[in-house]
Parts: sequence; C-alpha cells; structure tokens
Amino acid sequence: MHTVAAVQMISTPDVAANIASARRLIGQAAATGAQLVLLPEYWAIMGLSDSDKVAQAEALGSGPIQDFMAAMAREHGIWLLGGTLPLASDDPERVINTTLVYDPEGRHVGRYDKIHLFGFTKGAESYDEARTIVPGRSVGTVDTPLGKVGLSVCYDLRFPELYRAMGPLSLIVVPAAFTYTTGKAHWEVLLRARAIENQCYVLAAAQGGQHVNGRRTWGHSMLIDPWGEVKTVLAEGEGVVHGQVDLDFLAGVRASLPALQHRTM
Repeated sequence: MHTVAAVQMISTPDVAANIASARRLIGQAAATGAQLVLLPEYWAIMGLSDSDKVAQAEALGSGPIQDFMAAMAREHGIWLLGGTLPLASDDPERVINTTLVYDPEGRHVGRYDKIHLFGFTKGAESYDEARTIVPGRSVGTVDTPLGKVGLSVCYDLRFPELYRAMGPLSLIVVPAAFTYTTGKAHWEVLLRARAIENQCYVLAAAQGGQHVNGRRTWGHSMLIDPWGEVKTVLAEGEGVVHGQVDLDFLAGVRASLPALQHRTM
C-alpha cells in the first residue's frame, strides 16, 4: 500500500500568500503518511488577469517557487508533484505551464509542460490559455516507488490519446483549475473514464472555490481506483484528500479484465 494525497487550494494573485497556504497544506498531507503529494494547477498564482503569471515566470532551476517545492519535498521526505508553475519561455509575453516533480531528497527528477491549452466561451465566460501560454510538446512520466506515474494537467483530461501514449501506468495525476461550469458537467466522469480505460489510479488536485479575480473553480479533488470507484473527494474549499494506492488491487483488475492486453491499436 502507498498513501497519496492531493492538495486543494483557492489561489490568489499573491505568490507569497499562496506559498504560505501550500506550506500548511503540504504539511497536513504529509501528516497523513502520504508518500506522494500533488498540488493543483496554478497553485502559486491565480492572477487578476491571465498575463499576471508572466511577471512571475521563473527560469528552470531558479526561483522562489521552485526553491519552495524542493524544500518541502526534502523537509517532509515526500515525492512532491508541483501542480503547475509559470516557467519562462522564449516568448516574453507567454510562459510554459509546467509540472515539476521532486523526490524525497528535494531533487528535481521530472517535468511535464501542459500540451493542451484550454479555450472556452459561453455567454460572458471566456478563456483562452494560448494567449499567455506556450504549449508543451512531449508526454511526461516519472518512475516512483509506487510505479510509473503519468503527468497531465487540467484540459489534458479531455484527450485520452495522451494517456495511451504513456504506456501502462500505476497512477495518473491531474492538477487542475477546472471552471465551475465545465467541472460540474464533466470533471468526475472524465476522471473516472481515464481510470477505467487505463486500469490505474487517478489522483486529481483542483482549485476549489471563489477566487479574488472573480473566477469560480469546481474543486472536487479526488482519488479514483482502477475500477472507476471514487475513494475520496473534497467538494470545495482548501483542504487535503488522501487515500491508498493498492498495487495488488490494480494487478487484480488487470488480471480479471485484461483490456490493456486486448488492445489492437
């Protein structure tokens, strides 16, 4: 058995305040015995405008956000998957929305740049991440004591072919900032579908509430098992969800229903 945890936040435009909240919540997650902790998308900054994150962009390997994540992984002896942070790109007006992975010694051991950029318009609600984000190009996975972990971010959840490209996984992580509108309609069903079709656990860490910038996010951070059962969930507000990744159960699901072996394409 391996304990994993997802942190749910309501991030603000203030990086220092968000770091303080994350420090407290990571501590709570570690206190559950979690060996792997996942932060949500945009945990470090949810700006008043989409361009605010550009001013906070860090070069890879340098900056207060990365220093904090490395320190937390080392202090608590955990695998810390840092939701996303803004990394500097070659375009001065856009960042890379990146998940960085730190091992229990605080070493940077993995990276995934969000590939699929969210665009949505319905009435007065409109989003276009491509205006301020450069898309990633490569699939991301990392090997951990609980097996191979597939890295994805928010809108990636709607593209099942991304996960197929990762090969067999023990766990998929989905840090997210799903809008209230799309989350209410699609969040849980998409997470459960990814767990069922890939016969693995899915851990989702979300933004969950009313933000200073007026945006409302859906929350519902959760852990789902390979049979598609939701094991734990937090609807809204700051907090932590945690649960067990049981590799024997995972193997049993795959043995009784060998769908991954039956794939022909």
